[in-house]
Amino acid sequence: MTTLTTTAAPVRRDRRPRWRDYGRPRELVVRYLLLLFVLAITVGPLIWQFLASLKGVNEDVFGRNASLLPHQPTLRAYREVFGQVPVDTYITNSLIVVVLSVTSQLLFSTTAGYMLSKPAWKGRRAVWVLLIASMMFPFESIMVSLFLSIHDLGLVDNLVGVWLPGFVGAINVMLMRGAFLAVPREIEDSAMLDGAGEWQRFRYLYLPSAWGAIMVVTINTFISAWDDFLWPLIVLRSDSHFTLTLGLARLQSSSFGYDQRVVMAGSVISVVPVLVLFAITQRWFYRGVASGAVKF
Repeated sequence: MTTLTTTAAPVRRDRRPRWRDYGRPRELVVRYLLLLFVLAITVGPLIWQFLASLKGVNEDVFGRNASLLPHQPTLRAYREVFGQVPVDTYITNSLIVVVLSVTSQLLFSTTAGYMLSKPAWKGRRAVWVLLIASMMFPFESIMVSLFLSIHDLGLVDNLVGVWLPGFVGAINVMLMRGAFLAVPREIEDSAMLDGAGEWQRFRYLYLPSAWGAIMVVTINTFISAWDDFLWPLIVLRSDSHFTLTLGLARLQSSSFGYDQRVVMAGSVISVVPVLVLFAITQRWFYRGVASGAVKF
């Protein structure tokens, strides 16, 4: 009697990609040089500002004798910023504008994008054309008319006047429309057969599928509202209503004794919240961008 013996097939391990798998050496060198160049012109100024803010009084920020790294790092400039201007008040005002902007953008862009993603209804094409046409006019061309409208509403020197012109953006509506168009029609038909109403389909079917696009809208709105300088400069008057970017710009005036290190420290302070938000939500941000952002 013979015994049949079977030998297990060797387990095939996944081979890790080597550097040769990414292209020819010459192509890799060119690719990484381009990436380093883009990194230098985008992140380089921020790193330089941070290093300059750490320099002492006797160290030069500009000029031939200036060095990139501080010889005696100190936080004096940051203490000067918090001592010269009410940073906590400016941050609170900026957060109020940001919360109002993000809330209105999410509310109106999701609902408008949902309606525009639906099959043809009367007036849908006209709304779509007007939406695209509104993106062709730069903000500076309508700035005067916006200010006159805000003035007639009595919202000058009011944070609501800062928020109101940007309560919804056409690009965000288009982004949400593209995300909703990616939902298969068959899934919605199945939900309708199960008795799901319009609001239930929107809440439990479309919104969860567009989570990546929602995060993109949130981050873009936060950055634009937080970094906005021109419109708050036009609308706001009193120091107690200044946003962070507008309030920190006062550090460049002669009344505070213009110090380049203090100005650099103020710039770094205004950028930190944006960096923290992006570091926390970057996974959803890239997923939303890669999922097919805008679909016409």
